Amino acid sequence: MKRKQIAALFFAVMLGLTSLAGCGSSGGGSDSDGSAQNPADSAESGQAGTESGENAAASDGEVVELTFMGWEASPMETASVTNGIKIFEELHPNIKVTYTSGLSGTEYTAKLLSSAASNTLPDIMFMQSTDYRTFASKGIIMDITDRFDTEFPLSDFIDSSAQIMDINGKVYGVSSCTVMPIVYYNKDIFDAAGIDYPSSDPNDCWTIDEFRDIAKKLTTDEIYGCYGFESDGMWPALTNANNGHYFNEDYTAANFDTKENREVFEVIKALRVEDGSAPDAATLESVGMSAAQMLQTGKIAMLCDGSWALQELAATGMNLGMAPLPSFANASSSGQAHLHCISAKTSHPEEAWEFIKFLSGEEYQGDLIRSGLWMPNRHSWYTEEGLDKWYNEEVHQDCYMEMLDYFANAKADERAFQMNNACADAIKEEIELYLKEDKDLGEAMSSAQSRVDAVMAEE
Repeated sequence: MKRKQIAALFFAVMLGLTSLAGCGSSGGGSDSDGSAQNPADSAESGQAGTESGENAAASDGEVVELTFMGWEASPMETASVTNGIKIFEELHPNIKVTYTSGLSGTEYTAKLLSSAASNTLPDIMFMQSTDYRTFASKGIIMDITDRFDTEFPLSDFIDSSAQIMDINGKVYGVSSCTVMPIVYYNKDIFDAAGIDYPSSDPNDCWTIDEFRDIAKKLTTDEIYGCYGFESDGMWPALTNANNGHYFNEDYTAANFDTKENREVFEVIKALRVEDGSAPDAATLESVGMSAAQMLQTGKIAMLCDGSWALQELAATGMNLGMAPLPSFANASSSGQAHLHCISAKTSHPEEAWEFIKFLSGEEYQGDLIRSGLWMPNRHSWYTEEGLDKWYNEEVHQDCYMEMLDYFANAKADERAFQMNNACADAIKEEIELYLKEDKDLGEAMSSAQSRVDAVMAEE
């Protein structure tokens, strides 16, 4: 589906859904054939229960056990998840949620696929946005389109989240939040160098040339001016800022080997190689610090990282500033995040949906947004009334609040629209050969384009 059509089609679906608001929400359970064994039930009964039987048991006061799986981005995030589960269980005393975390990235994907093959998939799971369409196409996750109504409307989600959720007018998971790359900076280093803080207004933010100039001025024998642009998670946002793309409009072929994208990657490498403003990853490994720790301790002056880093950085008490990414052709970032999905074979579709709604609601998301880990993905949470539900003066400074439109209007990360992770892997591998091993950029981009097209041709 073309980019210009995605939001329109998504909200057109919403118009049809509102008429279903009074019809109940049992339709999502139709994707469960009632024969799947829930791992939580197998130890007790040794046989699969029917959907109607399980829900009847819940209404009789018996406790329904849900299994929930994700990954640990940080101990602080895991603590937030487990605290949220406690709140949910207090609100729903007939439901117990068992959470498992650990694996991430490709290992997490492999774990989900093997669990699906062995019929041991958890009832609810984190779903990487880059896996979402693949799992939906395989029938692994439940179609929840008709679960939305006027009390839980699709139209309230910001465009980047709504577009990722929408698969040809169907929804198979709820966007957990939104996260995107921004720039963090150490105000003390700016003060010592006598350099003004960058503007947080996306309509008046720094250009890439201004950013490079500031990074060079902040670089000394003890301090690097910047870090983070060489991470592949930042690239979609930076190419967005130069009107670049990974794929064509209907996501059926690569559109990566372009002048706009070349300009971005040339600058990324120049920050380290030509300007001497950025360290390589080996430098961080040698000092034994994370990028956030180097920013806090004054080893780097500016850090390009995901918005989730705010939770850790705010907790340090450092003199922290935030700004949009530097603009190339425009000021832009890319919004994405994992989704919460329900197994298509869960024995507890109603209870699983209640949990999904909770994970998307104020009780749960509000706490995570207040801590700085996540950013709101609902239009209603960007209103004056909505801000009161999550704004935390100790975490969200004036510079953060000046970027609210920048967050709400971010483009969706195009990697979420692929059907095969091999596409993003090919781009990452080729560009890293350019950044780290001096492969010619033209050859790297041409090879990435060819490899992506080859993957898509096999689908």
